[in-house]
Amino acid sequence: MKRFFLAGFICLLSAGITAQQVDFEEFDLDNGLHVILHQDNTAPVVITSVMYHVGAKDEDPNRTGFAHFFEHLLFEGTEHIARGEWFKIVSANGGTNNANTTQDRTYYYEVFPSNNLELGLWMEAERMLHPIINQIGVDTQNEVVKEEKRLRVDNAPYGQWNAVAFKHLFKTHPYQWTTIGSMDHLDAATLEEFQAFNKKFYVPNNAVLVVAGDFETATAKTMIEAYFGDIPRGDDVERIAVKEAPIEEEIKATFTDPNIQIPAVFTVYRTPAMTTREARVLDMISTILSDGKSSRLYKKLVDTEKKALQIAAFNYSLEDYGAYIILGLPLGENTLENLIEGMDEEIVKLQTELISEREFQKLKNTFENNFVNANANVESIANSLAKYYLLYDDVNLINSEINIYNSISREEIRSVAQKYLNPNQRLVLDYVPESDSK
Repeated sequence: MKRFFLAGFICLLSAGITAQQVDFEEFDLDNGLHVILHQDNTAPVVITSVMYHVGAKDEDPNRTGFAHFFEHLLFEGTEHIARGEWFKIVSANGGTNNANTTQDRTYYYEVFPSNNLELGLWMEAERMLHPIINQIGVDTQNEVVKEEKRLRVDNAPYGQWNAVAFKHLFKTHPYQWTTIGSMDHLDAATLEEFQAFNKKFYVPNNAVLVVAGDFETATAKTMIEAYFGDIPRGDDVERIAVKEAPIEEEIKATFTDPNIQIPAVFTVYRTPAMTTREARVLDMISTILSDGKSSRLYKKLVDTEKKALQIAAFNYSLEDYGAYIILGLPLGENTLENLIEGMDEEIVKLQTELISEREFQKLKNTFENNFVNANANVESIANSLAKYYLLYDDVNLINSEINIYNSISREEIRSVAQKYLNPNQRLVLDYVPESDSK
């Protein structure tokens, strides 16, 4: 299967800007590995990246944190890359690399000078085919992950809001636990369990390989077949759709954080999957409410009424569901209840009044500008190509998703706000210092 998309331009007339279309070619190897090539010879840089369709939601409820753990573990070494040598090899050859994990996928990538394309492909093939998963590596990365959790979650101001909110928002779906997972679960896991997790998920038919940047297509194809073609196909990953019952009355929760001095409130609504049109509408609502100092929540609660020290609204989109989050920190003697009242007033306005034509045009211009910037460098393009294939099943969204946003109407914005952003459909989380809870 091969699909080709010819070069061209998308004219963003209303914003007065033009974005060059992202050209790509995609095909499958016999073992099920999907490959996407994006050639851009404007700079002597090449990205080799692999995204695996495994994240926190794919874990055993009694073994949470595995996907994030593997983000670290698969840098330990392979049959042909000695333990501790991975990063040395990359830096010695003028490159950089990293990885990240979400609830839905894990992404590894290298950025090399273009003359090191073969090195990048070899290293990712080694990670897929020959990882060394032994007790030494598990014990080492266990300590690394524990330190990361202490730094970014346990001891970070407001670091646990995500865990608390999602635990209340999801009762049956595995989004109820965090990506970093439970340290007790990792401590209890056996080496055989880690090896089984690798065998199940880190296989070619559960992954997409993206090569982006300065390379010759024919040469890249030959190298890809040579390094990845003989990797055995894994068993197909069976995925069970988990449905959540609707939230029909407001959920109230309080969490005490010893690392903060100023309380915060989070209102969190469960929303549809990232692939839906409604998720894009919620993206636009976020921009209306809190994108910059001219946004509605900022002008009302920070500038005019001076009730909030900080205010934000954002759409946390995921593969199966999403979460729409509005948060605020009160200023001075104002209370969390004051903030909720102000937040709700702006939501009601969106539910009852159409936004003005002027605000609507500004909104569309913002998204068109974001679209151009998202494709401004080859690293971002590589990530987007992998994401659109693995999670959206439509790679050409890298060029066409802006058309969805541009087709959204003012009436849809009002309708989606009416459908999803109601008090009886949300969690209200009071996130308070220790002194406030006594």
